[in-house]
Amino acid sequence: MNFSPTPQSLAWQVRLQAFMDEHIYPLEPTYAPDHLPALQAHARAAGLWNLFLPELGLSNLEYAPLCEIMGRVPWAPEVFNCSPPDTGNMEVLARYGTPAQKAAWLTPLLNAEIRSVFCMTEPAVASSDATNIAATIVRDGDSYLLNGRKWWTTGAGDPRAKLAIFMGKSNPEAPRHQQQSMILVPLDTPGVKIERLLSVYGYDHLPHGHGELSFTNVRVPAENLLLGEGRGFEIAQGRLGPGRIHHCMRLLGVAERALEYLCRRAKSRVAFGRPLSEMGSLRAEIAHSRIEIEQARLLTLKAAYLMDTVGNKAARTEIAAIKVVAPNVALRVLDRAIQVHGGAGVGPDFPLAAWWANARTLRLADGPDEVHLESIAKWELGRTTER
Repeated sequence: MNFSPTPQSLAWQVRLQAFMDEHIYPLEPTYAPDHLPALQAHARAAGLWNLFLPELGLSNLEYAPLCEIMGRVPWAPEVFNCSPPDTGNMEVLARYGTPAQKAAWLTPLLNAEIRSVFCMTEPAVASSDATNIAATIVRDGDSYLLNGRKWWTTGAGDPRAKLAIFMGKSNPEAPRHQQQSMILVPLDTPGVKIERLLSVYGYDHLPHGHGELSFTNVRVPAENLLLGEGRGFEIAQGRLGPGRIHHCMRLLGVAERALEYLCRRAKSRVAFGRPLSEMGSLRAEIAHSRIEIEQARLLTLKAAYLMDTVGNKAARTEIAAIKVVAPNVALRVLDRAIQVHGGAGVGPDFPLAAWWANARTLRLADGPDEVHLESIAKWELGRTTER
């Protein structure tokens, strides 16, 4: 396997890094949403727009390093229209949408004229098993009626959010993985209500927010259904593969930043008569951080390579593995950086605590660690034969 960057990938990395240096890093401490339209206009003019789309010609392996560069500043992906949940929703529409659905929703999303949300997780069931989904999608003439409650709907608090992809049970008598469907729901449809916005370890994540939404007799046209009744689980699996690569590489960008903070603090602070950077225990933690980041990056790049060469199904072990490895590595490095900053590490003067809170959520998003570990173990046991 060759994970060396192609000339095309290197060229994109250079362009993206130059943009980050010129436009993103100078704003990082004082960024406000008001800056976004101008930044997006600059990115679009520079050709750094919708980089995740296969139509741009980048493979998963070539796009992965770009995610890491963008991920070094958590709000940066939106500047390039490469932020979740829109990227996953755009991929769903591009892959499964009808021409009419694409015209109505994909085009404005590609142009960043609107934003979207993904309504899957529910408060009343263990949503790590998608077949538990209890919200309902019931055919009623030439429309569907939707009922249920969803939460951790990322982006629900953003006034630009206009569309939800809603997953619910439409065929309860079908086989277990063919009971669910996905349907497009304009967020201004009667019966859709944001019940509350949820904080994450005390952080509001404004303006996007994470919402708890109720759907009460929400009526949408039958043509809003994606792919067909009973295809929701299939769509969900197709949506999650590339998204996990993106999440993991962005997390590695955060981990690299955390290691930089750790090293700068260690060199600048003196305790007990000598710089922290001369203390053996801290030097070992710096070394472990570098090793762990490199290991996680290589595994993530291997997963991207296999997705490109043999497909998502064949790469499922590696995709599941990186979803466990990357958040845990980022959290360990962030924890070390927080520790060396002392009280400042848990306060608002440095971004480390906010980064830690976000990374911690990603041990749950796109499936908790336990689900991925169970899957990996099942596949390993299945391919082991008696001799």
